[in-house]
Amino acid sequence: MIRRGRRRPPVTTEGTLPPEGSAAALGRGHTLPLRQWPITLVLAVATAGLLITWAGDFRLGLLAVGAAPLLGALLRLGLPDVGMLAVRSRFTDVTLMFLFGSVIVLLTLVAQPEPWLRVPFLENIGRLIGHPMH
Repeated sequence: MIRRGRRRPPVTTEGTLPPEGSAAALGRGHTLPLRQWPITLVLAVATAGLLITWAGDFRLGLLAVGAAPLLGALLRLGLPDVGMLAVRSRFTDVTLMFLFGSVIVLLTLVAQPEPWLRVPFLENIGRLIGHPMH
């Protein structure tokens, strides 16, 4: 008779593979920020955007914040190894970074007052979510 009991889970995770392209962009002879230059560059652009926003130019700052994931998507798509910028599969990383970056840029371009881009179905978005627009 075969006894079927509950198996204990393994102590360590087994069978997981790192995402494709997750090797460091530069060799061990360089410092960590240089080895991981793709994510360092993306974070630097996002930080610059936040600083510009904090300094008072919200549109330009948020455009830079939106450009950061778009840059990340381009780096992930074009480079064989991007280090910690690789999280999931190349397709998933590129798709999500492109989507999030595009949404941030689009919302920045249509932000009131005096939007730089007029999208007719977004003109009255405030009424759809319960906020009267003036």
